[in-house]
Amino acid sequence: MKREEESAKSSEPPGLHSPAAVIDSLPTGGFRPPDAHAKPNEPATYVNAGAYPRSEMAPVSYRDYYFPGVDDQEWNDWRWQFRNRVTTLAELQKFFPFTTDEREALAHVLHEFRLGITPYYLSLIDPHNPADPMRIQAVPSVAELLYAEGGEEDPLGEDRFSPVPGIVHRYPDRCLLIATNACAIYCRYCTRKRIMHEGEAPPPRSALQAAVDYVARTPAIRDVIVSGGDPLTWATARIEELLGQLRAIPHVEIIRIGSRVPVTLPQRVTPELCAMLDRYGPIWINVHFNHPREVTADAALACDRLLRCGIPLNNQAVLLRGVNDDPETIQSLVHALMRIKVRPYYLYHCDPVRGSEHFRTSVEKGLEIIENLRGHTSGLAVPTYVIDAPGGGGKIPIQPQYLLSYQDGRAILRNFQNRIFHYRDPATNGSDGGLRSREPRTAGDGNNGQHRRSKVSAAPRLNPA
Repeated sequence: MKREEESAKSSEPPGLHSPAAVIDSLPTGGFRPPDAHAKPNEPATYVNAGAYPRSEMAPVSYRDYYFPGVDDQEWNDWRWQFRNRVTTLAELQKFFPFTTDEREALAHVLHEFRLGITPYYLSLIDPHNPADPMRIQAVPSVAELLYAEGGEEDPLGEDRFSPVPGIVHRYPDRCLLIATNACAIYCRYCTRKRIMHEGEAPPPRSALQAAVDYVARTPAIRDVIVSGGDPLTWATARIEELLGQLRAIPHVEIIRIGSRVPVTLPQRVTPELCAMLDRYGPIWINVHFNHPREVTADAALACDRLLRCGIPLNNQAVLLRGVNDDPETIQSLVHALMRIKVRPYYLYHCDPVRGSEHFRTSVEKGLEIIENLRGHTSGLAVPTYVIDAPGGGGKIPIQPQYLLSYQDGRAILRNFQNRIFHYRDPATNGSDGGLRSREPRTAGDGNNGQHRRSKVSAAPRLNPA
């Protein structure tokens, strides 16, 4: 495909003023008021709106608004979707009219970070709402220029842990294999913005071979995460070639694929692709849904096809300001994921990558969201909230404080209702070989005495959540 092989342009866009001059010419904050250029349109039809706290969280399609006349055969062809991505400012202008000042600012933005939006994902964006959560994720904004000097090029220190090009080996028993720079869409908060300017052409086979050779000569690696970019944007035969090389390494037990394709280009998940993946299991896929409106019927079908060929799916969401930074939205997201049998796995705190400061929330906000999930929905639906430590420190789980104190074998615990409970470790063998005596439990062991258990239990009590 022609567009897959194009390289990113490296020259400065012609005729631009300095970024500072452009910023000075923009309205306050770099944004126009909502609906400044909205066109009239029929009211949106939300799908299964009754399953959500608010109807506007339900999936909706504006396909006929953006792409009238495109028939189903073309629309459902993933190659057509990939070829017809919006990749230039001129193409974007057809769907979202900009002022002269905005165009100039966005030209600077696109010089720094690629643009790519599939027709399918574009159809999820409310054309009338500049603050639409899908638009914020995919459409470049002037805010990227306003915060261009903040953040880091490589906030996770991946380059420091790269023994050969294409490999990040931070943890002892697993490594990341960056197979490609190409994505179906380019999320505006992407941690790897620094490599996307290198273009979408597949890396030379010699480079991938060097990465595979590193895995083969490092027996401690039992788990390989193939990511990028998005490896599922490759042709099926090219994906199979890489998977076959990895599966031939005796000490590689698990292959994981990181992909947003089921969310942004679900047409790519064809029966042919699934049949190929099924030959190289065990394979796990980490998908990337950030908002309940992304859990469409098309995305559900893509996930179902993967699940039916034995591929478990885990979701890695990113906490994003203006997209999902409230408990109600995240709860709606995890419930929607559970309905399509995708396990909520991680909720990442947004990395401090350059030009993404406007996406970042406080850690307190993330804790508030988890606090409103734990105990209020099934434990299986609660993701682990993590911060990827700067400089390569790895993922650190951050959770609300439920253990208030632990000393001399006694724990003071808080539950999801903010009720306090005292809990003791079991009696253990002392130095004299005997058992220490167990004190009777009193009604004070809890804030109202209603949660007392008998002094001796036949078996540990299990939490059904």
